[in-house]
Amino acid sequence: MKIWLDGGLQDTETARVSVFDHGLTVGDGIFETVKAVEGRPFALTRHLDRLTRSARGLGLPDPDHEEIRRACRAVLEANPMAFGRLRITYTGGHGPLGSDRGDRGPTLVVALGEATRRPESTAVITVPWTRNERGALTGLKTTSYAENVVALARAHQHGASEALFANTLGQLCEGTGSNVFVVLDGEIHTPPLASGCLAGITRALVAEWTGAGETDLPLDVLRRADEVFLTSSLRDIQAVHRVDDRELPGARGPVTAKAVRIFDEMSGHDQDP
Repeated sequence: MKIWLDGGLQDTETARVSVFDHGLTVGDGIFETVKAVEGRPFALTRHLDRLTRSARGLGLPDPDHEEIRRACRAVLEANPMAFGRLRITYTGGHGPLGSDRGDRGPTLVVALGEATRRPESTAVITVPWTRNERGALTGLKTTSYAENVVALARAHQHGASEALFANTLGQLCEGTGSNVFVVLDGEIHTPPLASGCLAGITRALVAEWTGAGETDLPLDVLRRADEVFLTSSLRDIQAVHRVDDRELPGARGPVTAKAVRIFDEMSGHDQDP
């Protein structure tokens, strides 16, 4: 396997990032996960735009989109696979053992790993921890993911594949690596960005293509929603058949099934919408 590091392809067996890299020591970094199908990245422009927004939110230099595109092409060509997770990681680079940054510039890593298609539906749980909709990192896709690791481990312990958070106001927010949609009386709703959720790429496309509305939703909407589904780069749209101890009928409800059809059709026409 080959990855992109320090401006070129390197073998994964020998590629090394400094133990003083700020992404490692203090989580000072950002990333994007891009779906790659038969060597082609999906919605790469949107991912790079969000990477830049995250970089600016952390005060990192703007990433070089052309370099990242070259890196993605090189990694995809060097590692042919049918369905992959293309990971772009951009950190504060070599720095001191503290919160202050060094002056050597950012680190860029582009790597690819094989991925599997998600099942048609899944189970989720809610967790007692909250998203801070007013935090310094709110809305940024940073490498500070320990909170998600803890919540996802709890989900696995309860036979689920995802954990859903409320924000500090008790409103439905997001999952550890997904956005959440609910269907109420035939209408699709998803929490607004002001809730503290990440501006998911698939979330935005689903909202555009289905007409879903952004709505402030209490967490207990999950107890009464007709249908619930998740979106993310590798899930696309995945129905939810269980929330905590509540079973939802069928693998996919009619509104979710229609959203899946729309997404498949629209994304099939354009790899970089």
